[in-house]
Amino acid sequence: MKSKTTRRQWLANATKAALAYPVFNMSLGMISCGGGGKGGSRLVPPPNSGYTGTDDQLMDEIQRAAFDFFWTEASSTTGQIKDRALAVGGDTRDFASIASTGFGLTALCIGDKRGYGDSAKIKQRVIAALDFLANQMPNEHGFFYHFVHLETGERFNNNVEVSNIDTSILLCGILFARQYYNDPQITALANTIYQRMDWPWFLNGGTTFSMGWKPDSGFLEARWDHYCELMMIYLLAIGSPTHPVSPDTWKAWSRPPISYQGYNFIYGDSPLFVHQFSHAWFDFRNKSDEYANYFQNSIDATKAHKLFCLSLKNQFSDYSDNLWGITASDYSGGYTAWGGPPAKGPIDGTVVPCATAGSLPFVFSDCIAVLRNIRSTYGSLAWKKYGFVDAFNPLTNWYDADVIGIDQGISMLMCENQRTGMVWQVFNTAPEVQNAMSAVGFKPALR
Repeated sequence: MKSKTTRRQWLANATKAALAYPVFNMSLGMISCGGGGKGGSRLVPPPNSGYTGTDDQLMDEIQRAAFDFFWTEASSTTGQIKDRALAVGGDTRDFASIASTGFGLTALCIGDKRGYGDSAKIKQRVIAALDFLANQMPNEHGFFYHFVHLETGERFNNNVEVSNIDTSILLCGILFARQYYNDPQITALANTIYQRMDWPWFLNGGTTFSMGWKPDSGFLEARWDHYCELMMIYLLAIGSPTHPVSPDTWKAWSRPPISYQGYNFIYGDSPLFVHQFSHAWFDFRNKSDEYANYFQNSIDATKAHKLFCLSLKNQFSDYSDNLWGITASDYSGGYTAWGGPPAKGPIDGTVVPCATAGSLPFVFSDCIAVLRNIRSTYGSLAWKKYGFVDAFNPLTNWYDADVIGIDQGISMLMCENQRTGMVWQVFNTAPEVQNAMSAVGFKPALR
């Protein structure tokens, strides 16, 4: 029987084993573990002061705070970015994630475009990251370990896998930087990284990709064989200029349907991020392949998720029209992959801000209402130096001590796509992306 393990389940399990040591958080007086550890504090929410800025101002604040994370919580030498950090700043952990770096490369370019930092310094940071990835970072057949040491790029420990989904997120950031700068040095480095990736190797003799590889045990049994955030893997592999896989691999993974309160959509897994991550870079708007309009699918999935949260109101009184959203995140017990429909994980009334931030382009009015409400009602408890904390539970008065790079990333990129569409516009100028989309049969959508 094929495993249905998801990337975030691997993340939760892997980080528990990867981090065998706790970090004492001096600012909060509690124990916090990086990359999936629990953190938080018991505080009384402030009075509702109301958020008076415009929707665009709030998205700009989210982006500025996220840029600060990606700039500050990174190595200036290697350009690698931490998996997570204290939401108040001052983090000392050296636990980096290649997916965080991928989101971060795109975030740095957005920050350059919006004037959030010094353009010359931002470009130099991008070059440093690409040079390190191209010439020093350990890789296997061109793919990178999921979690690495911030300053050395070495595999964090012997439990960490070589990950094609996290390498794909990283590659999306690399290709975005290449297309954004159109600079000979950046282009050469980006092409070096992309062109050495041996995509057929990761098929391991099958029609779908294995989820990972370890030097001591080989390929993981679990495969990317049903709809989720996997679309980026297959499109990047099909579009490879040097080691492509057949476009037929696009047909090899399943697209199971689900129906919930009148919404019919493709279901891959319950956490909402599975409907968001590939959409952060690939522009699926007004396009369909022979199976679906994936952008509309994410709209329907987001609307169904809101109704799912509201259906839990009798159990968790905090959920309302203006307070909902669950996706893989921290909670008071650690890190978990949760969501719905159908219900999955230890749902307890926790709210995850990146769930709605990541769906802003899909259902804008409903999602921005949640973010405005959080900013207004929970003030300095839920909003810190780097923006919204990763998660919080107003029923138990638990507020996460951390932010997580990939959650900061999906929030920042989707804010930009909602505001200007810039990430879609720049990324989809890449010829490899255009070729892959054409090869798998994307055409103007009928719906």
